[in-house]
Amino acid sequence: MGVIRVHEFTTVDGVVDAPMWTMDYGFPDDLAAAIGALTAPAQGILLGRTTFEMFAPAWSTRTVEDDPGAPFFNDTTKYVVSSTLTDAESVWRNSTAVGGYDADRVRELKAQGDLYVSGSATLVRALLADGLVDELHLYVYPVAVGTGIRLFPDGAPRTPLSLLGAESLSNGVVHLTYGPAAA
Repeated sequence: MGVIRVHEFTTVDGVVDAPMWTMDYGFPDDLAAAIGALTAPAQGILLGRTTFEMFAPAWSTRTVEDDPGAPFFNDTTKYVVSSTLTDAESVWRNSTAVGGYDADRVRELKAQGDLYVSGSATLVRALLADGLVDELHLYVYPVAVGTGIRLFPDGAPRTPLSLLGAESLSNGVVHLTYGPAAA
């Protein structure tokens, strides 16, 4: 059985919306290494439609010379969870639309190997609710923005987690790793 590792850039007030605020903090080597450790074992990328549609134009034309992460994003199979997108391959190579969210379908994909998820807040909420997230990696930026999409919005169900690790990065970001709550 594979592992699902989720990566979210978030503010101290919990916003995970399009993270333009990350630009102020750069992308130092220790942040790149931390994210590289998440992507290295992944055999597939699982994305929601909105994140897929944001990533496709940003990553599909990048080369390793532009960004060392480009080969991972372009060459790895991407599974897009969407009830509306039917032809992901024409948008970004190595992409497959898997239909609307179905926990059993995600379990099938997970059985094939490790999966990496970035962004995709709606998808991540569903994965958490169904106990499918093995590692939730929150990169907490030292800024509050007040409004935006939150991973855990007001009214969301209680989601107990266990802290697996905490790391302070050189740009002031804290990398928190959570797993399912200990029984």
